[in-house]
Amino acid sequence: MARQHSRIPVTDAFSLEVSEVELEAMRARGAGGQNVNKVSSAVHLRLDINEATLPERVRSRLRAMRDSRITQAGSIVIRADRFRTQARNRQDALERLVELLREAAVEPRRRVATKPTRGSQERRLKRKVINSKNKELRKKPKVE
Repeated sequence: MARQHSRIPVTDAFSLEVSEVELEAMRARGAGGQNVNKVSSAVHLRLDINEATLPERVRSRLRAMRDSRITQAGSIVIRADRFRTQARNRQDALERLVELLREAAVEPRRRVATKPTRGSQERRLKRKVINSKNKELRKKPKVE
């Protein structure tokens, strides 16, 4: 019997192969008493953008993103240690990954260049005159 690959749905257009996501359990940081030293409840998620089966447009937007979770080498690294259980942290890390991928999947709307209205031009010129007068008043008076 062939093993079926499970997929993580991201958008209607594409999903992510579970085998492409690296999940590693580790000990959580911070307070937690003796339990924090014994149990590996934190989860470290890693996804290589270049190797993952992502649409090219999503891949290029991820590379262009200014996000601290995306490394220079092109990997997404998410550390999840908000919860006390490993299962909940694993779920949290996957949810945050999907959220990031959905953000990259949204195509930015192109800005349509428009002319400024006559009213906005007049308001701008009025502001310039007022600012000019204010700055003129700040100057030291000229001695003649």
